[in-house]
Amino acid sequence: MVMDITSHTHHISQQYNIELEAIRTHLSEMGGMAQRQVNDAIQALIDADVERAEQVVRADSSVNSMEMSIDEECVRILARRQPAASDLRLVIAVTKAITDLERVGDEAAKIARLAILQNQDGLAPRGYIEVRHIGELVSRMLQDALDAFARMDAELAVAVVHADRTVDMEYGTAMRELMTFMMEDPRSISRVLNIMWCLRALERIGDHSRNLAQYVIYLVNGHDVRHSSLDAIEESVHPKG
Repeated sequence: MVMDITSHTHHISQQYNIELEAIRTHLSEMGGMAQRQVNDAIQALIDADVERAEQVVRADSSVNSMEMSIDEECVRILARRQPAASDLRLVIAVTKAITDLERVGDEAAKIARLAILQNQDGLAPRGYIEVRHIGELVSRMLQDALDAFARMDAELAVAVVHADRTVDMEYGTAMRELMTFMMEDPRSISRVLNIMWCLRALERIGDHSRNLAQYVIYLVNGHDVRHSSLDAIEESVHPKG
């Protein structure tokens, strides 16, 4: 199910149309910033690139600033326009989405700080393959969630929710393998723990991407699916009978 994007830009007031389109555009820009942070943080860890990691940490303040700016835009729309129906859902979905994107930025900065620490303490003997693999899955989830938001595509959003299950399973497998490795080589514990914290941050980014996808489903069909099963989410997008 793909919602007609023009449904949010049909008002008599041209200024109102501009305001609604602006929060969609700014959300997309913030998402792009968060996506770059995630990708750069993963690469900084894998390449032991301290300079890139430091850039990710510094960029976190820009994501935070965008969250505050978009939130103010949404508050002004609520106060001045008193939106109803799909417009109200759009504003609510954007206010929730920017919170998740801000937290994505926080998790990316956490990975970057761990990359800096890892460079100081010495590289871990294991875990980088897992970081790359899960990082690619999570980055794709975030990109798809942002694309679903931009296109108001509920079907793509459901695919993101599906992908979160895969990330959770891969994360669990990786953590068990790394714990086994640490028990076999206690000297590696502190360095492998840093990798495990990075994997935890990636898993959380996957969760935030899933949240973004769930807001898309709410935006498109008005169903709040945040605490629903995957079957119920699919049913809300593709009703039976």
